[in-house]
Amino acid sequence: MNHEVKMKWTAGSTYLMARRYGLAIGSVSAALCISLALMHLHVPQTFGVFAVSAIAVTFWYAGTAPGVFAAVLASFVRDFLFEPQTSTETRLLFDLVFLSFALVMTRVGRERNQLELRVAERTAELTRSNDSLRREIAERNQAEYLTGQVFESSPDTIIIIGTDYRYNRVNPMFARNWGRSAESMVGMHISQLTGMKFFEQNLKAPLDRCFAGENVRFEVWFDNALGRRYYAVSYSPLRTSSERVEAALAMSRDLTEFVLASEALRQAQADLAHASRMTTMGELTASLAHEVNQPITAAVNGASACVRWLTRENPDLGEAREAAAGAIRNAKRAADIINRIRSILKKGESQRQMADVNELIREMITLLQSETNRYSIPVRAELDADLPKVMADPVQVQQVVMNLVMNGIDAMKDVDQPRELSIRSRLAEGQQMVISISDTGVGLPPQQQDKIFDAFFTTKPHGIGMGLRISRSIVESHGGRLWAADNSPRGATFSFTLPIPVEAPERDAKTLGAHTNV
Repeated sequence: MNHEVKMKWTAGSTYLMARRYGLAIGSVSAALCISLALMHLHVPQTFGVFAVSAIAVTFWYAGTAPGVFAAVLASFVRDFLFEPQTSTETRLLFDLVFLSFALVMTRVGRERNQLELRVAERTAELTRSNDSLRREIAERNQAEYLTGQVFESSPDTIIIIGTDYRYNRVNPMFARNWGRSAESMVGMHISQLTGMKFFEQNLKAPLDRCFAGENVRFEVWFDNALGRRYYAVSYSPLRTSSERVEAALAMSRDLTEFVLASEALRQAQADLAHASRMTTMGELTASLAHEVNQPITAAVNGASACVRWLTRENPDLGEAREAAAGAIRNAKRAADIINRIRSILKKGESQRQMADVNELIREMITLLQSETNRYSIPVRAELDADLPKVMADPVQVQQVVMNLVMNGIDAMKDVDQPRELSIRSRLAEGQQMVISISDTGVGLPPQQQDKIFDAFFTTKPHGIGMGLRISRSIVESHGGRLWAADNSPRGATFSFTLPIPVEAPERDAKTLGAHTNV
């Protein structure tokens, strides 16, 4: 392929060279023919004039080398055809004239080539500038058109506010939201729409920050022609060529439906979580009744003993005092158990606070002790003593722990092999706390491990399949995650994380943590 291209280029060059030198020969030949014709008509010999013209034409159209060739050729023709008897000095003089003319034409040709080059360069530059300007104008027109289309047809409100807090431009959506025409709002002060109090309390400070050069984002409830609406608002500074802020571009998006839907979803999740807690506590009714009945019975017995010691013929005040103190202790123990049950069963808004996760786990172990004793399941708690507090809802965290512990108990209560429930807490990388509940039960359902967190999926005969789903929702709402894995050789481990606040103090890496057996 390259050989063919080279051959074509060589052929083209040869053809061009032949044309250039052919012009030299042709122009000199034309001068010769015209001179001979005029001589035949008895006109004085004029070959020199026509030869000069032939040389000039060759220089102009064919270039320097063909022009010199034409000058040399014209000299030979004149010397040997028209004036063969002329002296050598005369011939040299005419040859010198032709040569001088050739040199002049060479200079003229060079200047012409340079001029053509400059003209071509300037023309190309002007063409490029013209094309660039045309593209820039087209792009600017297109940008202005698209900007206008966005401004006019945007489903969000878009307005331009001057530094005097007056509307410079508003889009149709903004006008519709306020039940006015766009033209009537231009030039209006913001407070004329929103009221001076609302403007001063909610809008003026963000606008002043924007006029100072800052991009501002905030969310606020508005009362407009549509009623009470919740908007996400952004202010962006608009600058002149001198970088001075001359206006603010304000955009707002109506999030009312989203906020109301989110609130309804949160309420539905809270109701579902409460129902799940009620269901679980209902399943524990017998164990909890036994748990509460023990200290109440002990308190009654202590009170009876106190009465007996006091009604003796010689009352024993020491024994009576000790019996009364025991009754008080058992009554307080019963009250503590009831309070823990009430906190688990309570319904209301999520209350986040700095919580000690280890303490929440210990309370849940105590509350479920009757259930673990019922199935002879020892509980081993390995709680890192140096864990910082986390921002969490204590009731929700305890619900997660309760769900996972109850799952572990259900997985082991029909197993004939040794049973053990392990609860661990520790710090992990990335400012995370990890809580794990492990059992030695039947393990995760084969080929269905990815479904255990789906709503309504259950392997229990009377389960509703919402415990794990609710637990994952609670953990994720706290910024953590919940997952499960099979144990070797049997059983399963459920783990979840909770984020640790950044300001929480760093723990000593050398601290191993406290391990307690329950």
